[in-house]
Amino acid sequence: MDLDLKNKNAMVCGSTQGIGKAAAIEIALLGANVTLVARNTDKLKQAAAELDTSKGQKHDFLCADFSNQDELRKNLAAHLSSEKNYHILVNNTGGPAGGPIVNAKTDEFTSAFANHLLCNHILVTALVAGMKKENYGRIINIISTSVKQPLKGLGVSNTIRAAVANWSKTLSLELAQHGITVNNVLPGMTNTVRIQSLLEVKSKAGGKTVEELRNEMISEIPMARIAEANEVAAAVAFLASPAASYISGINIPVDGGRTACL
Repeated sequence: MDLDLKNKNAMVCGSTQGIGKAAAIEIALLGANVTLVARNTDKLKQAAAELDTSKGQKHDFLCADFSNQDELRKNLAAHLSSEKNYHILVNNTGGPAGGPIVNAKTDEFTSAFANHLLCNHILVTALVAGMKKENYGRIINIISTSVKQPLKGLGVSNTIRAAVANWSKTLSLELAQHGITVNNVLPGMTNTVRIQSLLEVKSKAGGKTVEELRNEMISEIPMARIAEANEVAAAVAFLASPAASYISGINIPVDGGRTACL
């Protein structure tokens, strides 16, 4: 199985913590040069220093806040001035705040749509020409199992994640002839800062402890445990590899079997 990413360039978003950072680590271990993307320069420097360089890789970073699309475009254009082509793009952005959809304000949908779908699109349109030139492209979107089965208490997220999934499927149909695959990885309950934050918010609203809520969630998972970020990242790294050359346009849950539908 060909998992070698040596001489491949990868851009990984939201890569200073959680699943994004784990994905960057796994992709670097396969030999790729990784560009980390996040909004905190100090955290980016620290994360870049942790990436594997044993195969001669050269890693760097791009600082951008996805709540500011003009800043993303500007910083991305400056970063791409060297004309380095990217082979891999991992779109990954922190999810919207939880809460019932009926209580959501319209600007919550607008903000989440911009942070997720529009910024994903900005990145793809900037990098896809290079992928076509190299005849190698892997666009991997880290979204949520909610695209298959909406999650309670995550109204805005359920809505926006579904939009990203359909954008991704459409993109896969248009880019396949150029050797570019487009896939979605759908993490289930994963040991990250986000899941802890959601549990804390739900605990304050409902009166149950964080531990009680965590145990309730675990009881719905056939594997009876939550995932670690590196387990989700392994799926991302595989999809980025040459071995996944004929896999495109699909949603891959990494959720311990929790999602009820096929």
